[in-house]
Amino acid sequence: MDRMILGAVLALMLAGVGMFWWQGRAQVEEAAPPPEPESIATEEPAEPELPETDPGDLRGPTPPEATQLSREQRRFFRYDRNRDLSITRSEMLSTRTSAFKKLDKDGNNLLTFEEWAVSTATKFDGADANGDRKLTQAEFATTAPKRKPKPACRC
Repeated sequence: MDRMILGAVLALMLAGVGMFWWQGRAQVEEAAPPPEPESIATEEPAEPELPETDPGDLRGPTPPEATQLSREQRRFFRYDRNRDLSITRSEMLSTRTSAFKKLDKDGNNLLTFEEWAVSTATKFDGADANGDRKLTQAEFATTAPKRKPKPACRC
């Protein structure tokens, strides 16, 4: 019995909301502007005139100049995060994560971080000729991967 009364109350509420919504739409349509007479609607609208200017000797800002970095300089700056022209041990270790898979010789994906860090630290120590724990650009150039020559033909 309670469900029936609740259903009837909800149905009356929904009907009331619908009625207010319908009345609101009717009032909006009453306030709409009347349609234009056909004599005005058939005229073609005038095209707006485009402004014409003569730039004369005006010049825009000069574009920024691109720096011509060598391949080795670009490689150096990928490692040198703080741009102080030297690579610290932590900067070199932080960018070497992609080489991790190359160190897994047996392919079982069981290489600890310590094993990987030892290999990279050994490479860093070998490149650090003066032992100051920083790589200059010349020292860093010795760590470049050896390029394989491309075959002359695709036989």
